[in-house]
Amino acid sequence: MQKLLELYKQWAGAEPARVEKLPVAGSNRDYYRLAATDGSTVVGVVGTSRDENHAFIYLTNHFAKRRLPVPAVLAVSDDELRYLQTDLGSVSLFDAIAGGRAAGGRYTVKEKELLIRTIRELPNFQVRGARDLDFSNCYPQPEFDEDSVLFDLNYFKYCFLKAADLDFHELKLEANFRLFAKDLTSEPCDSFLYRDFQARNVMLDDAGNPYFIDYQGGRKGPYYYDLASFLWQASAKYSHKLRRELVAEYYQSLKNYVEVPSVRHFVNRLSLFVLFRTLQVLGAYGFRGYFERKKHFIDSIPPAIQNLRELLELDCFPYPYMVDMLRRLTELPQFARIEQPALSRADGYRTAGSNVYEAHPQDGPATFSKYDGKGPLVVRVFSFSFRNGIPEDESGNGGGYVFDCRGTHNPGRYEPYKKLTGLDEPVIRFLEDDGEILAFLDSVYELADAHVDRYMQRGFTDLMFSFGCTGGQHRSVYSAQHLAEHIHGKFGIEVRICHREQDICFTLK
Repeated sequence: MQKLLELYKQWAGAEPARVEKLPVAGSNRDYYRLAATDGSTVVGVVGTSRDENHAFIYLTNHFAKRRLPVPAVLAVSDDELRYLQTDLGSVSLFDAIAGGRAAGGRYTVKEKELLIRTIRELPNFQVRGARDLDFSNCYPQPEFDEDSVLFDLNYFKYCFLKAADLDFHELKLEANFRLFAKDLTSEPCDSFLYRDFQARNVMLDDAGNPYFIDYQGGRKGPYYYDLASFLWQASAKYSHKLRRELVAEYYQSLKNYVEVPSVRHFVNRLSLFVLFRTLQVLGAYGFRGYFERKKHFIDSIPPAIQNLRELLELDCFPYPYMVDMLRRLTELPQFARIEQPALSRADGYRTAGSNVYEAHPQDGPATFSKYDGKGPLVVRVFSFSFRNGIPEDESGNGGGYVFDCRGTHNPGRYEPYKKLTGLDEPVIRFLEDDGEILAFLDSVYELADAHVDRYMQRGFTDLMFSFGCTGGQHRSVYSAQHLAEHIHGKFGIEVRICHREQDICFTLK
């Protein structure tokens, strides 16, 4: 610590006015925030490995030349065990999306936007960052290869699998491990593999722009690895839907920098790296949690096991013994699924404690509105003339569906029907013989049925449908009347009908 203060004094010309030790999770390095008398701050780092520090310093200077979003190295000690870097603040992406994570993976639009910004920037960092990079400076090795894969798989075996007391045949497992390692390294790739790309290692500025840190373990390797590392981070609780969206964002961004493989090939390769990354982090959680007794890593084991459980359901990995062993691992009593109650978000959004309506079982608890569960549904159906405007919604919900019937054949163009309405037999016969109105209503019925069914499930009390035509006399009246009767007949709920231009209103109960 004293030598770090001396380095700061050499760089700043004065001793720091304040020193604050920063928390660390998995690193063996110590971080300090050093503040000057004018309030400006830098981050001081004290490491135990000269090679690891050298890798960070070299990579940071290289990335800075590429104008990538990284901190700047300000000063370095002669032995490279201490250095100063710009202070990127205290808000990490991990902190910024804490609300969605605590709510079981129900992320807000703003939180999703931060994730999208980050995932779009990753290909830029991986591809442009690798150009002219001397990978011999990387720590602890320059390239992702079979030996490094086998090291991590054996790390999983010895630090997690054996600690779980699961019986397995080591030679059979080793054979599958070697085949797995060969497949993972079969595709040459010249990108920069970040290795520890996760939300904790992304800092955000005041505008929400991402800056990357802690890439000192990076090396040359496939870009799939970092995508798997980020999106299948155990504690993040990203839903399948959100993961698919972010994978698509990454794939589109990657096109700006390299020629991309087909979607099918990309997804197949990605699935291999998701499985590998899952085993790798379980090995780290086993060592840091079971042996070093660090609570954060112990708490991360159940969601990581759940990730593994869901991966194995894909049934797409050609390693029969390893897959069978992993399935048995997920079925051990200590890893049994424990349903957690839904949590309220700190930002005011609520999550449902029970299934208000069916959702995808892997999407987590759903948010719900103040209108859920309020009572029986009442449907209101209107016919109207566009000349007099769309009917107002007096329920306070802002209205519902508005259908334009003017694309269908108009009986009002013919003298025999001018004084009749869509409730009269001659008009009904004309419209149904013509058939256009029937095809139109088939589409309306499909929409209406789904909407009514969902509103009934959620206990909403009001739904509005409006049909407009030229005069509000023939086509709109026919359509409104038939939809009202269809809904009442199918669902048995109260339907209120109002043919506004005809001054006819009644209720089906």
